[in-house]
Amino acid sequence: GSNVLRMSSGIQIKKKTAAQKSKTHSPESQPKPSDKLNPKTIDPFRAYSQPPSAFSATYARGGIPCRLVHGSVNHKLQWECPPETVPFDPLLLTLAEGLRETKHPYTFVSKEGFKELLLVEGAAEKAIPLLPRLVPVLKAALAHADDEVFGRGLDALVQLSAVVGPSLNDHLKLLLTNVS
Repeated sequence: GSNVLRMSSGIQIKKKTAAQKSKTHSPESQPKPSDKLNPKTIDPFRAYSQPPSAFSATYARGGIPCRLVHGSVNHKLQWECPPETVPFDPLLLTLAEGLRETKHPYTFVSKEGFKELLLVEGAAEKAIPLLPRLVPVLKAALAHADDEVFGRGLDALVQLSAVVGPSLNDHLKLLLTNVS
């Protein structure tokens, strides 16, 4: 019939009908059976890209008004403006979130920045209103699996307690489970 194509060599080839053509798949559209035997593997030479944390992203775009100054022995922070003039909200909260960082320079900047901000004159008046939002962030640092992060969180809690005094008492029940 009309479905048969005759070649000059005498071979006959049947043409596919429209229904038969729709049933065929391109190799890209259907996985090969051997794909089940070849699970995807991790390329150990590929650069590992972890999404940046909120703190590292803020630091990278200049949202934290201080920078790390590398000394020959000791590091220190250089503030772009006097720390007394910096608004504690959101900076103190951002620095507290940075306490959970595990990479340099974020670990140093968050720890030193938190400490230096609490040393400014009038820090208690600026920090007390932030306690309801600051305590859960410190709790997260105290609950971290990394011992160094826990230590930074504990140091920050001691510094905060020295500054705000008895105002922290109402929030201790949230923190004591992580400290014990």
